[in-house]
Amino acid sequence: MKLALVRNHDRSGVLAVAGRPSPERYSEKAVGRVAEALQTGGHDVRVHEADRHLLDRLADDPVDLVFNMAYGIQGECRYTHLPAMLELAGVPYTGSGPMGHTLALDKAVTKTLIAAAGVPTPAHRVARGPVDLEGLRYPVVVKPRHESTSYGLALAHDVHEAAAAVEVVVRRYRQPALVEEYVEGREVCVGLIGNGDEVCTLPAVEIDFGTRALRLMTKSDKFHGTDDEPQRICPAPLDPFLRHRVEDVARATFAATHCRDYARVDIRIDALGVPQVLEINSMASLGTGGSYVLAAAAAGLDFAGLVNRIVDVAVERYDREAPDRATSRAGAAATGAHGG
Repeated sequence: MKLALVRNHDRSGVLAVAGRPSPERYSEKAVGRVAEALQTGGHDVRVHEADRHLLDRLADDPVDLVFNMAYGIQGECRYTHLPAMLELAGVPYTGSGPMGHTLALDKAVTKTLIAAAGVPTPAHRVARGPVDLEGLRYPVVVKPRHESTSYGLALAHDVHEAAAAVEVVVRRYRQPALVEEYVEGREVCVGLIGNGDEVCTLPAVEIDFGTRALRLMTKSDKFHGTDDEPQRICPAPLDPFLRHRVEDVARATFAATHCRDYARVDIRIDALGVPQVLEINSMASLGTGGSYVLAAAAAGLDFAGLVNRIVDVAVERYDREAPDRATSRAGAAATGAHGG
């Protein structure tokens, strides 16, 4: 199958700088690993920039499917920019659509949706100042409402610390803060792959904080910048009943936020053994040191197998939506090329 791997590397391809620049992007080394994995799966791959010139490039060199690795260039809805552009042009792509990314990136909306679906989640407030912090039990976790990768994350033990952390979020990230009650307990994350009734959960990954005082996964931890970085244990040592509960809330979160193809759900297990969902990442990292890739390996999928499985589930989704698409024929050939 003819694929375009689309990512953000050069941020100059805009008409004007508007909104907060995206702090996230894949390294060229990571992009190269995914491109190589796709080629291993028998695909014809080219790499493009996700900018205002992309549709011209795709018009000049049409592809069967776009593999989306683009976090966006700027703005609070940056995850949605490439999917929206591709939907407008009628180009199939991997991963969640604009709706799924919007709902998942807004942590407050995520919590409202999953709570309505019966999924436990910590009590929270959306805050711009001290007046919004009443009625919560401390300690609380403060983070930007529309960020990922633990940007701006802080633990506050009282209303004064929380107010200071909220002020930092509003000033630095130019958005409200999400303030949620801290859940003491084990932390696990669950990767998902597939769509509809065929969504599969990958083995849960437990975040082992060891003996350190701060039992939160910080931005520095995720970028391997701390000496006491938490360890990842996969499969997480969960008894069968708890494992099923964790998997059930992960699937329910995936469905409630209209995610597609693949994602990762972060969960805290409270003192009563109740899995409480913290958030969902609609663009689970494909970095080789991350939890999603680790979970796939525990499920028997090497890196190339995981990347090509994401292609397969996207093709299967489009085939269900429009069986006469050319991707049906291309997808069947691709599945045969790398053994499904």
